[in-house]
Amino acid sequence: MERTEAPPAGTQVVQRVGALLRQIALTRDAGARLSDLVERTGLTKPTAHRLLSALAAEGLLDHDESNGRWFLGPEMYVMGSASASRFPIEELAHPSVQRLAAATGESAFLSMRRGYETICLLREEGSFPVRSFVLAEGTRFPLGIGSAGLAILAHLDAAEREEALARLDLDDGRWGVNQSIPAIRQTIADAQRLGYVLNPGRIVEGAWGMAAAIFDRANRPVWALTLTGIEARFQPARQPELGRLLLLEAHRVSRRIAAGGAGR
Repeated sequence: MERTEAPPAGTQVVQRVGALLRQIALTRDAGARLSDLVERTGLTKPTAHRLLSALAAEGLLDHDESNGRWFLGPEMYVMGSASASRFPIEELAHPSVQRLAAATGESAFLSMRRGYETICLLREEGSFPVRSFVLAEGTRFPLGIGSAGLAILAHLDAAEREEALARLDLDDGRWGVNQSIPAIRQTIADAQRLGYVLNPGRIVEGAWGMAAAIFDRANRPVWALTLTGIEARFQPARQPELGRLLLLEAHRVSRRIAAGGAGR
């Protein structure tokens, strides 16, 4: 009889801690209230509070007694700094993000794939005074939501792309009222033809984005560069130039990675 391995002891605790840390990271300087963390993670209040208190005791979280909010702690900074030397993608891509913002006037971003999500790592503001605030450092989207995830999906193999699409839940409108699997498939097909993604205000109406994928040393799409702004700044006459700039900078970063700059 074939035996199935039980999950390692403590796995559920690790998953719960991971969920709490991710939610707190999303709030950045604003911090997270216990009630919000309970709602977003599905944990009970006593369980969430017990885990939060234990993390704070280890220096992984800070708790502001004056407003009850939870923040990432100093030990998280130390760990993040230690891992940055192994994954120096921000250092490699930052010049490209800056050049995109300067050349276009739009907000420019670097995002990375993490499983079936994308996470925004860097943001650089352009000179145009009206901006889109869909993305910020730490923002997570399911793979296939947002320009960066679409650019990565366009270069995955068919089986992995279908798995990502099967995981998308668009029923509650959380990711925008204009989202649909047929529209996402069409965007991917267009990106495979053009090399870059055009995402026409599907998360927030009027907030458009474009993106191009960055590849690791094994030629896997792991990161993406994105430009976002208002619809009037992404009209058809301008799209080829924005796409050309995105592809140029994405290629520059990919070449630096191929030369030994960053792992996965």
